[in-house]
Amino acid sequence: MTKFNNKPFIIGILFTFIIAAISLISSKLPLLDKVGALTIAIVIAILFRHFNGYPESYRPGITFASKRLLKFAIILYGLKLNIFDVIGEGSALLLIDGGVIIVSIGLMLLLNHYIKGDKIITLLLGIGTGVCGAAAIAAVSPILKAREKDTAISIGIVALIGTLFSLAYTVIYTLFTISPEVFGVWSGVSLHEIAHVILAADFSGETALRIGLLGKLGRVFLLIPLSIILIFVMNLKSQARNTNRRIEMPYFLIGFVLMAIFHTYVPIPQFIMQIIEPLTTICLLMAMVALGLNVSFKDLQNRAFKPLIGVIIVSMILSTITFIIANYIYG
Repeated sequence: MTKFNNKPFIIGILFTFIIAAISLISSKLPLLDKVGALTIAIVIAILFRHFNGYPESYRPGITFASKRLLKFAIILYGLKLNIFDVIGEGSALLLIDGGVIIVSIGLMLLLNHYIKGDKIITLLLGIGTGVCGAAAIAAVSPILKAREKDTAISIGIVALIGTLFSLAYTVIYTLFTISPEVFGVWSGVSLHEIAHVILAADFSGETALRIGLLGKLGRVFLLIPLSIILIFVMNLKSQARNTNRRIEMPYFLIGFVLMAIFHTYVPIPQFIMQIIEPLTTICLLMAMVALGLNVSFKDLQNRAFKPLIGVIIVSMILSTITFIIANYIYG
């Protein structure tokens, strides 16, 4: 490949990196630190698309970011998991986590039956709400054969709603007397992203944060069996339609599992994790920029409004149910 042919790829990568870096820096500023880098990255990308159009000349690099870097980030995401912690100390929370995932997906699909929203976006939002936000949506999108614009819309909605709910949790904690244990469980089993759990639970202190992360990582762990179930269901649908397009376990999910196993059995030095964590974040942000460039305001208006209403309702129901459960068991 000549240097000329490499140029669109390099510029595309740099383009997503620059916006990702701006998003990350902006997320440290007052007020914007409550919004989160993921939301900022997607919003900037959508606004760029609206005012400047899709940067066709950068497409090779942008496509690489939306596909390869996203999968690479999900593989590295596995290093957040310690399986022994999840099935050991977090085993009681794991049962609640499983219920949250089932209720989230089930309620979204049931509600969508009445409001007639986009089915794929609705399912992605149910999975993102129940499991672990952007990472879950990105992981299952290839299994569900979702379009990149649907993936981006779903991730943007989950990131935004999760941020609003995590801020609401801190207000509720301030107004009412809630023990750190209850608040940690409530945050961990109901909020959308790991970043949202940290934002809310850390407000209550170290105990709440530790329990919250344990509850959240249980939901991340359940992404593995959920993906297997989705592959099985999609293959059954293919057979029913008499097509031979079988869906295998995506390689990046296998990598995710292997990284989780590796982190469980092999101690990783802190200085290495201090490199891996920001690398994971920047790769994920670059992928969010690339995905966001596929979304137009017309897409948001025509396809996202009803699923947005659905995920708000479902998130409110989940928050209420999980608070009652957390207070009953740990209060």
